[in-house]
Amino acid sequence: MAVNPAFSDKLLVDWANRAEKAGVPVPLVAALVHYQFVTIHPYYDGNGRTARLLATFILQRGGYGLSGFFSLEEHHARDLDAYYQALAVHPHHNYYEGRAEADLTPWLEYFMTTLADVFVSARDEALRLSTEGARAEPDELRLLDHRARVVLSLFTRTDRITSAQVAEALGLSARMARVLLREWVDEGWLVIMDPSNRKRTYGLSANYRQFIGNASARLDSGRR
Repeated sequence: MAVNPAFSDKLLVDWANRAEKAGVPVPLVAALVHYQFVTIHPYYDGNGRTARLLATFILQRGGYGLSGFFSLEEHHARDLDAYYQALAVHPHHNYYEGRAEADLTPWLEYFMTTLADVFVSARDEALRLSTEGARAEPDELRLLDHRARVVLSLFTRTDRITSAQVAEALGLSARMARVLLREWVDEGWLVIMDPSNRKRTYGLSANYRQFIGNASARLDSGRR
């Protein structure tokens, strides 16, 4: 039986809004929306990425965003087998062939454990910085989030990087890596060195090249 994407998506949005108003814990709403969107599977491609984006949006709106330090894409990518196994709560992928009645406990446990691990890491880092003191760093580096810092650190070993290297370093899809690279070029800290589609490479802008060589400690600190 075919699924009507517009109808199914509307019901999902309505449920999420009602759940939040009813006081259902935000992480639980995010986990269920993630699972249900993947189950509805309204698009030919990109359903998983969209589900993770929706879950992240719900978490951030509900006060669980950790100011951007949390990335579902990165944490799931570190162990894709565990991620897909947690989602496989029913042998059939079709919503109308039993998946709607599946026991979601394994998925919810996985999602909550992942979220808890992120918050524990953030707490540990805050305690470490409160003890050791945060290093002063230039304004240019302070503008970079943790993903950008990971990519910046790649330049300690090479003058040019590719989207494949960024995808591997961040645990992202090649498409998502290209999206980030375009954003960073627009922001001005990366520049396109070779514009060809097949061999496109990126380098640091002159303003950021000055930090390579003596900023490794600062970069590592920002990536923990």
